[in-house]
Amino acid sequence: MDEQTAGPSYRHQSINAQSPTPARRPRRRWLLWGTIVLVILLILFAVLRTHGSHSEKSRKNRAAGDTQPVAVATVHTGDMPVILQLIGTVVPVTNVTITPRVDGHILDVYYQEGQHVKKGDELELIDPRPYEAILAQYKGTLAADRAQLEKARVDNARYQKLIRQNSTSAMTARDQEFTVQQLEGTVKFDEANVHNAELNVMYCHIIAPVDGRVGIRVLDKGNYVSAGQSGGLTILTQMEPISVIFTVPQNQIGPVADRLREVQELPVEAWNSDNTQKIATGTVKALDSQIDTSTGTVRMRGIFANEDERLFPNEFVNARLLVNTLHNVLIVPGNALQTGPDGQFLYVVQPDMTVKDLPVKVGETDDSNAVILSGVKAGDRVVTDGVSHLRPGQKISIPDTSAPTTQNAAAEAKTAETHHRHSNGQQSTDAAKRGNDPSAADVTGNH
Repeated sequence: MDEQTAGPSYRHQSINAQSPTPARRPRRRWLLWGTIVLVILLILFAVLRTHGSHSEKSRKNRAAGDTQPVAVATVHTGDMPVILQLIGTVVPVTNVTITPRVDGHILDVYYQEGQHVKKGDELELIDPRPYEAILAQYKGTLAADRAQLEKARVDNARYQKLIRQNSTSAMTARDQEFTVQQLEGTVKFDEANVHNAELNVMYCHIIAPVDGRVGIRVLDKGNYVSAGQSGGLTILTQMEPISVIFTVPQNQIGPVADRLREVQELPVEAWNSDNTQKIATGTVKALDSQIDTSTGTVRMRGIFANEDERLFPNEFVNARLLVNTLHNVLIVPGNALQTGPDGQFLYVVQPDMTVKDLPVKVGETDDSNAVILSGVKAGDRVVTDGVSHLRPGQKISIPDTSAPTTQNAAAEAKTAETHHRHSNGQQSTDAAKRGNDPSAADVTGNH
């Protein structure tokens, strides 16, 4: 009875003890959702604030950008050189491959590699003794045949005298005439053999055909060479003067040819492959006789004295050909030219410090300047830098380039004054130290 009676009350107390747990769970859930919402609101606030600050900065930047700082230059009149920049190659005026003309062993070499030689200097000697022996043989044969010819001529004169006296037959006298002619031919053949043998002896002495610089030696003393041997013995290159071969586009041939007919020669400069340093100055006197159909260009040869030998054979150079000089033309910096849908134009500064785009007609140009044929006049100021954000009618400002110089000068003066004060203060301190130091007075007095 007690357990049955106590059972319901115990279960009621257990239920009452467990009932608070479901009540706390909704509160925790609401707290979690509230925290999430608060974090989201804080994030949105931060994003909107950042965007607002960026928008404000953009508005400030646009407000500050209404006036565009630019650099300007003045249109002026002057002389404009018309220069063609072309690619060229240094080519010797004379380039000789020294090859043997007879067979034999090299007895001696008389030059050093890289040596400068004069026309007529002996370079190498091929053994001449076999050819000297052949020459002596031909000379002996020639002497014998000449003696027979003289004897035949004497006999012929005797027969001609006898035929006039009817003391011999006409056939015998005629045969003697043919004998003389035959021996005359033999003597001429012997003379040719002697001359050929003399040439072979001469060819044993290899002589420089021109002034120039000898290259690397191919064969040394003691080697056997053959006539016409491939590769030769060495290469002799004429260094002074030297030429530069360059090509001119076919659309420029007309002005170049016309100018050549007027002045007979045009100045040309040779610059290094980087186009940063001038090497030499020369002249051009003629065009090639035909256009290269594969490239559409015509060759020209510039002659350079090359006394310092700075131009080296087969070197690639940049040739600058001065075709003409235009006088009293309008000139602007090349970076002032702009290109639009309607062609090239300039931003011209107006009196109210705004810019106006004026179309122009452009003539000759080079790396830095351009000739203006129409559109502006001398004295106009054109924008050369800061054009990327310009538009017609925009307000501009021209920075004072002298201001940094003045500020720098003031800063330098201030630095010098500070240094001077520091030096005076240091001297005063040193003087005070010497005044307090008894030994300082003695030192001063000794001096």
